[in-house]
Amino acid sequence: MSVAVNDFVRRQVKGSGKTYSLTMNFEEIARHADEQMVKGQFRSGYRDGVRVVQADKTKTAHFFCPYVRITEETELKASVVKRRENENAYIQVRAITGNPVSAGMVDLICYHHDVLLENNEHSTEEEWELISINAIPEGITELPMGPVTMMRNQLELPGGTKAYYDSKEWARSVEFWQRFAPLKEP
Repeated sequence: MSVAVNDFVRRQVKGSGKTYSLTMNFEEIARHADEQMVKGQFRSGYRDGVRVVQADKTKTAHFFCPYVRITEETELKASVVKRRENENAYIQVRAITGNPVSAGMVDLICYHHDVLLENNEHSTEEEWELISINAIPEGITELPMGPVTMMRNQLELPGGTKAYYDSKEWARSVEFWQRFAPLKEP
């Protein structure tokens, strides 16, 4: 088994509002994902060919968790953005006040080469590619996919990976993202 770094994950850097590593580079994170998969430390993702790899607990402190709990005092900012040039713009919400919560665990999302080939989104010829790093707030057992990502996938829009979500998955996503927002770092 081998996990390589997909170019898409490289956007996860300080200031992006996404999980990033404070001490590990992307290649080290991909190697760790590979080691964890060999140990069987993963679960199936939202479709065949997607794995959610649990980072070893000793690695959690290596990652910045970008989320703040939304309260009545939280200031939010909405922007119209695109992830990639070929994708539709969407409304991105970021907290501009608040303190990031601690990460309780980190999931490393890996896609099989065949899944990435569907939309020509592979960066290598390796069997698996790391496409996302998700620090999960302490006390939360699973980070729901964002509703915009789910919409892009289910409607098979540019940048989406074909999937279907049931009403409970949609409801869990909306509920979580009403309580947490990524912090817009300076």
